[in-house]
Amino acid sequence: MTRTTPDPGAAHPFAAFGLPGAPGSDAFWAAPSPAYVPDGDGGWTALFRWRGAPAVAEFESWSKPVPLVRWGDTDCWYAEVRMPARLRVTYRFLVDGASYADPRNPAGAGGDRSLAATPDAPPQPHWPALGPDDVLPLPRTRIRWAGGRLGGRRTVRIHPVGGGGPVVLLLDGDDWLHLHPAMTAFDAAHAAGEMPPVTLVFLPAKDRAAEFGCRPELWEAVRDELLPLVAESGVPADPDRLVVAGQSLGGLSALYAAVEFPGLVSRVACQSGSFWWTPRSGEAQDPLGGPVGGALAARLAKRPAPPGLRIAFDLGEHETRMRPHCERVESLVAGAGATVRTSRSASGHDRAGWRQALLRDVAWALE
Repeated sequence: MTRTTPDPGAAHPFAAFGLPGAPGSDAFWAAPSPAYVPDGDGGWTALFRWRGAPAVAEFESWSKPVPLVRWGDTDCWYAEVRMPARLRVTYRFLVDGASYADPRNPAGAGGDRSLAATPDAPPQPHWPALGPDDVLPLPRTRIRWAGGRLGGRRTVRIHPVGGGGPVVLLLDGDDWLHLHPAMTAFDAAHAAGEMPPVTLVFLPAKDRAAEFGCRPELWEAVRDELLPLVAESGVPADPDRLVVAGQSLGGLSALYAAVEFPGLVSRVACQSGSFWWTPRSGEAQDPLGGPVGGALAARLAKRPAPPGLRIAFDLGEHETRMRPHCERVESLVAGAGATVRTSRSASGHDRAGWRQALLRDVAWALE
């Protein structure tokens, strides 16, 4: 990546990006952001702008923060950032200790983040563009899950898509409710004929590191406590065709459930599973530097995955250090005779890229 130190006496750099008007003019600020030009090496240079105080652009799991620089004596702060081909990434501006979405970008993720996509990134149909002031719809049905094996209280929301059907358990459910409008996207995919009727169950995490490791407590609680509550909710739901969808540590936990609880989970949509995980990886300076495939690969090498699994794996194209871990686990699961689908999304380790894979892979898991 690069950032430009301006020469106030030189011609401004913004014209190359197609921005109208002089820097600081109303026309200049009305142009959408970010803007892109090819970098000549197959990638892109993206232009990010902020109006007012000094700002830093921070990207989700892709690059180091990029300080913006001021253009002359205007109120324009900007950075030219090199991006690879096919990248969708979440970003925000840090200003005076607070974080903000890009006010010139209509695609957001919650109140203080935006989504950038290079011009060659594949589209994400069914996911609406929502700005920082838009309020995401929430499912009408909610249940209180308290006590039990996991302790504490959590609110689990339930939404029938197309009248309801097989249960789709969305790990990190609050992210799919409040940052990315999964309820709306699943409804739209069903209306387009790309998703069968399903019942979405949004399961929030209280302590991801504790709950999403290779431990049985979460899945015992899902089996013995949560699914009976879902059955009593009044929403049509078929837990016998359960799909678990998880990302990062959630993807690790979802596949662990299929391996260790095959009577409960046999269909998984896993995006960027944290297959580097071992019981001691949290103590390591470089968690990804441990055994390839982590604890789950070691288990699968000794005891193959049970028969009848249907597992969709997805990984970001730009997650280079994750790739050996994921490929090792993918190979072991496929070698055990499971029905496996592998794909690579135009992203790093980021829900911005996992969104379309979530819809596609859930639909595939139910074929």
